Amino acid sequence: MKQFIENLPKAELHVHIEGTLEPDLLFKIAKRNNISIPYNSVEELSEAYKFNCLQDFLDIYYQGAAVLIYEEDFYELTYCYLKKCDEQNVRHTEIMFDPQTHTKRGISFETVISGISKACADAEVNLGVSSLLIMSYLRHLSEEDAFVTLAESLPFKHKITAVGLDSSEADNPPSKFMKVFEASVNEGYIPLAHAGEEGNADYVWEAIDLLGISRIDHGNNCLQDENLIADIIERDLALTICPLSNTALKVVDDLKNHPLKKMMDLGLKVTINSDDPAYFGGQVNTNFLAIQEALNLNKEEIYLLAKNSFQYSLLNNSLKQDYINELDNYFNTK
Repeated sequence: MKQFIENLPKAELHVHIEGTLEPDLLFKIAKRNNISIPYNSVEELSEAYKFNCLQDFLDIYYQGAAVLIYEEDFYELTYCYLKKCDEQNVRHTEIMFDPQTHTKRGISFETVISGISKACADAEVNLGVSSLLIMSYLRHLSEEDAFVTLAESLPFKHKITAVGLDSSEADNPPSKFMKVFEASVNEGYIPLAHAGEEGNADYVWEAIDLLGISRIDHGNNCLQDENLIADIIERDLALTICPLSNTALKVVDDLKNHPLKKMMDLGLKVTINSDDPAYFGGQVNTNFLAIQEALNLNKEEIYLLAKNSFQYSLLNNSLKQDYINELDNYFNTK
């Protein structure tokens, strides 16, 4: 099973590029940029990567992102992640980035997008890993702030496929961002949003009804509402589930109690993702291996999770089918 998962062609649909910043790379970039960080070693920093809730995680996440200053930093961060994709047979990835995390520190939008997009272009040529970018609005900031980010993005919108909504979910419902999502869609961006991780089922309803999202990031708490489950299935919306993130942030107490299998049995379309792999204990293959072992998933179920990752990507139908054909060829020989 381990070999089957490791060699399985797959896509990753829920990963924050800032959340791929491993302690050793953080130290390297901090030293290069002469930035002082409150840790004396990689080991000490790794110990700080342990937390009990979303807010504790976000505090260290933003602290880590502060070392990213130059285009080179964003390039190296992104290319390091894409090399890991190649090693794990992640054939396609849809990368979230948080411009406000950087522009609030005086880093230009152009610096951020240039470094990330150049790494993506190089990885497609050098590694054969395709990628799309999702610009995420920070929900703990105001909608006015999000509108500023939308305006800053427009000269580069040919590099960006979708908009998302992330950061602290509690007390920051999707309805807070209804106008900026409408404006984003008018600019050609596909709408996505985190919903139902900390927030209850009402947040998922809002994301669907008010933001018009095409995919649900997390969505665990949709299980609170049978009508919502039926609606998600009818609309054919996928959920980007992040198992190790869920246990790290205490969304789920133990992977053996993770609702992923229940979701699949109900007919929900789910995918497996790493979210913030540097902080949550593993890349996408580690998530696959952990959830497979915890829930005793069989090869057909693992195959279906991988197929969903291509089927519910933002790629055009022709490219989706190419990847699914590759997956089918692999599965049929195993």
